[in-house]
Amino acid sequence: MTAAPLAVMRGRFQGMKQIFRFNWTLYAAAVAAQAVMLLSMELLFLSGVWRLMYFIGASCALFWTGSSLVVSHYVYDRSPLYRWQWIAERFDLRPRAWVNIHAGLDETSFALRGMFPAGVASAVDVFRSSDMTEGSIRRAQRSASADLPLLRADFRSLPFRDGQFDALFLIFAAHEVRRRKSRLLFFRDMLRTLRRGGHLLLVEHLRDFPNFFAFGPGFLHFFSKREWLRLAKETGFEIAQEFSITPFVRVFYLEKRQ
Repeated sequence: MTAAPLAVMRGRFQGMKQIFRFNWTLYAAAVAAQAVMLLSMELLFLSGVWRLMYFIGASCALFWTGSSLVVSHYVYDRSPLYRWQWIAERFDLRPRAWVNIHAGLDETSFALRGMFPAGVASAVDVFRSSDMTEGSIRRAQRSASADLPLLRADFRSLPFRDGQFDALFLIFAAHEVRRRKSRLLFFRDMLRTLRRGGHLLLVEHLRDFPNFFAFGPGFLHFFSKREWLRLAKETGFEIAQEFSITPFVRVFYLEKRQ
């Protein structure tokens, strides 16, 4: 029997505003680049192919500046993603013990606590500057508020016992671990902390065409579906389910079967 999710009040444009606030330097750089390219077209008296190339570059920068905000609003504010019912539907049995793993911004522990109120819950921040280089993480951390008592830990060696949890939640955090070797260590240690039959819920944007369309070159900050599937296989997870929430977000429901 699944638990009912707890409604979480969010502002109408909260997700889009957060994306802009955490990445404002990138948006400022994009606007500056557009201005420089358009001005250069006139000052350098460009014509023909060069003028066309500058115009295309400025147009792409303008398009992706707008599309990233529009898609962020759709994904984080309008889609079912932050209503959380889709998480409750994955668990026929309520986890007796679970942990929410994030990289500085915890927006999910409160909702998870509402879904699984009887379970023993933990939240752990695995931010590590040597492996997580995005400036947006630091800006997110400054505005973060913990929904559960916060534990900071090294993602390569989580401070939990073997087989301690029925469920792990890793929502928009795994891609921040940029080195593949570090990701392997991370996933192996998460597997260690799960009981047999336990699950890891991994949620990520992908390095694919829809995210390229939405975020332009920023889609390179994500990893491909193939990479996540290969990582799961190499570390001992089985794919129990896999599905999309909007064309821009992929969910991997991984299981420890041995």
